[in-house]
Amino acid sequence: MDTDDLRNELTRFFQVLGQGVAKLIITRGTGQRGYALPEPCQPQRLLLGSPLPAYPPQNALSGIRLFPCETRLAEQPRLAGIKHLNRLEQVLARAEWRDPVYAEGLMRDMSGRVVEGVFSNLFMVVDGELRTASLVRCGVAGVMRGEIMVRASQHGLAVVEGDISYVELLQADEVFLCNSLYGIWPVTGLAERVWPVGPLTRKLQAVVADLLSDS
Repeated sequence: MDTDDLRNELTRFFQVLGQGVAKLIITRGTGQRGYALPEPCQPQRLLLGSPLPAYPPQNALSGIRLFPCETRLAEQPRLAGIKHLNRLEQVLARAEWRDPVYAEGLMRDMSGRVVEGVFSNLFMVVDGELRTASLVRCGVAGVMRGEIMVRASQHGLAVVEGDISYVELLQADEVFLCNSLYGIWPVTGLAERVWPVGPLTRKLQAVVADLLSDS
């Protein structure tokens, strides 16, 4: 679909929806039972609208505690990075806690490497360097994650993608989560580890603030 046509369609959609969240789903089309691709293929798009989620403002101001989920992300490189519709792993992970003290959960892969949050991407700061997990095996390459990486580089901040062990995460100087709906949440606690809200986290919150005010 032409990008300009899609942008115009979204603009008309928000004129009806007002302030809220638009979710665009692209499918290959409808088919009969089984897993074979439909022939001929007639792609379809679904545009869904919902109110803005009511996240507590203190999550961004004071930070959040992170729940260490036991559910692991399966490693499938062909799906890695894609925000596809199979979110069962996230459903299982989110069901692990009910305590409101935890605003998000930490997800790791089958080898125990740190990947992301249940509905967020994760960054950590080590010696002034910004690090985030490689998504070559699993995980979602979120929109806000990409924006942070681009803007951090524009502001002279080194950004490294790579494997992150659980021990390395606990030894980080700063940790934060990001999502296109809430921006950046500092992480102040995971298990027994406690972090302050660090200066680089605050700087990046300011750097991406315009993305939230324009949404």
